[in-house]
Amino acid sequence: MLPEIEEEMEYEGLVIRPPSEAYSILLQVTVGCSHNKCTFCGTYKDKRFRIKTDERILKDILFASRYCRRQDKVFLMDGDALIIPQKRLVWILERIREHLPWVKRVGLYANAKSIKMKKDEELEQLHSLGLGIVYLGVETGHPDLLKRINKGTTRENLILQGKRIKKAGITLSVTVLLGIGGKELSREHAQATGSLLTEMDPDFVGALTVMVLPNTPLGEQTARGEFIPLSVPEILNELGEMVASTHLTRGYFYSNHASNYLPLKIKYPEGKEPALALIHKALQGKVGLRPEWLRGL
Repeated sequence: MLPEIEEEMEYEGLVIRPPSEAYSILLQVTVGCSHNKCTFCGTYKDKRFRIKTDERILKDILFASRYCRRQDKVFLMDGDALIIPQKRLVWILERIREHLPWVKRVGLYANAKSIKMKKDEELEQLHSLGLGIVYLGVETGHPDLLKRINKGTTRENLILQGKRIKKAGITLSVTVLLGIGGKELSREHAQATGSLLTEMDPDFVGALTVMVLPNTPLGEQTARGEFIPLSVPEILNELGEMVASTHLTRGYFYSNHASNYLPLKIKYPEGKEPALALIHKALQGKVGLRPEWLRGL
C-alpha cells in the first residue's frame, strides 16, 4: 500500500546541486556528506550524515509523480548519494522508474570511496536502472595538496574510480578548485590537475574558484597566515595553466559556476586555443569579469 501524497517534498538544510541540475527534480535521499572532512568545505557542517528512510523517499517520489511532470531529470542529494548500499539504491532507482516513467536521467554526487565500494557489475546495474551521470569532486591532481585539504583519497585512486564510472557507461563530470593551492602551489596545482584530467578523460570538467569560508579549517589557516589566497590575475593565470595542461579527447571544460570570474565553455580539443586567447585578453583587461557582488557558492 502506497503512502498518501504529501503537500510538499522534504528538504533538510541547505540544498546543493550542480549548475547542470538546475531544472531537475531534487530528491533528497541522504542528509549531509559521508566524508565531510575537506578543509575548504563548510556546506554540511551542520548536518550529521544519514540515509533517509524508504518511506520518506517514496513519499517524495510520489509527490514528484503528481507535481513534477515537466521535469525529465532527477538529481539525488545530498553530498554523496552513491554511498547508499547497493540494494537500497537499486530500490530508489526502481521506484523512480515505476512512478516517474518520463524521467530520462538520474544523477548524483559521488566520491572516490563510494565508487570504490561498488563492484563493476553494480555500477553497470545502476546505469541500467537510469543512473546517467555521476559528479565527482576531484579538486586537485596534486598528491600533497590532496592530503592538505583532507580529501581522503589519492591521485591514483581518483583516476581509477573515475575511469570505472566511464567504463560502466555512466557520464562522468568532475569538479576542480581554482586557487585551492594558494600562492604557494598555484602553478603546481594547475599542472598536476591538468595531467590528472588528461589521464582520467572525463566527459565534463567544472572549475570552481575556492572561496575561503570562516567556519572551515581553510578559513582558520587563512586567518593565521598559513594559506594566502590568490588575487584575481593569479586566478586567471592558474585557469590558463590548467586549461593548457588539460588534454581531453572529446570533453568539455566549464568555468560557468557563480564563484568564477571568467565564465568559459570549452569544447576539447578545438576550443582550447580560443579559450587560452580569451584568458590572455582578460588578463590584459580587455574582457569583463564577474564582479565580486555577483560571485557565490
